[in-house]
Amino acid sequence: MTPEIRIDLTGGVLTMTLARPDKMNALTNEMYGALADTIEQAQQDRAIRVLLLQGDGDSFTAGNDLGEFAAIASGNGPSERHVHRFLRALANSTVPIVAAVNGKAVGVGTTMLLHCDYVVLGQDAQLITPFVNLALVPEAASSYLLPLRIGHVRAFEMFALGEPLDAQTALAWGIANKVCANDQLRTDARRMAEKIAARPAGSLSAMKQLMRNAEKLVSQMNSESARFEERLASAEAREAFSAFAEKRKPDFTRVAAQ
Repeated sequence: MTPEIRIDLTGGVLTMTLARPDKMNALTNEMYGALADTIEQAQQDRAIRVLLLQGDGDSFTAGNDLGEFAAIASGNGPSERHVHRFLRALANSTVPIVAAVNGKAVGVGTTMLLHCDYVVLGQDAQLITPFVNLALVPEAASSYLLPLRIGHVRAFEMFALGEPLDAQTALAWGIANKVCANDQLRTDARRMAEKIAARPAGSLSAMKQLMRNAEKLVSQMNSESARFEERLASAEAREAFSAFAEKRKPDFTRVAAQ
């Protein structure tokens, strides 16, 4: 288990804390692996009745570590990308998942919330989906789940423009259950997790399975992943990552569309 993912099991609630605050909790391949292992193991452990996900520091997560993304785009990425296991684990989980979101939730930081069953946002939370800005496509079955949740036109705007969505708007659109003061975020999320944990676990699991078509979600993830890998190898993506590294605005007019 990497130290950048802290795990604590208390009172039936297993808390997963993203603990890389110096990098805005940007997710590395190793962190994805630890999260996937934890969620998969929770399926088999009756002592775990609820999963609670939170982030240290000023941000929930900056999303994927862009240094690793750039390495993948140049053909030097890890042999196994654990992000796929993590996303499948989310889709297949029958254990209720609560999320406490502070500050920025970028990319997968937002799309993973579509797999959570109760989402609490701090008043400073911002949901950002900059996939197209990076010449990529959405993942985590979000190309299916987000339009289903908030409608096509709103989802298109979030994906195409990648502009921050504030907490109150996310609440109004149905992406979150509650917005609270930042200093109450973890307390409120923990309180809800404990309330859910007190319910009959078998009934909750059966209800969650009925509410979600895991097979459909995994199929959508597989389709997205194939397109995502294509996009990572594209000239547009190389321009996006080069611009990021050089701290300049990307110029997509210089590269041919793919």
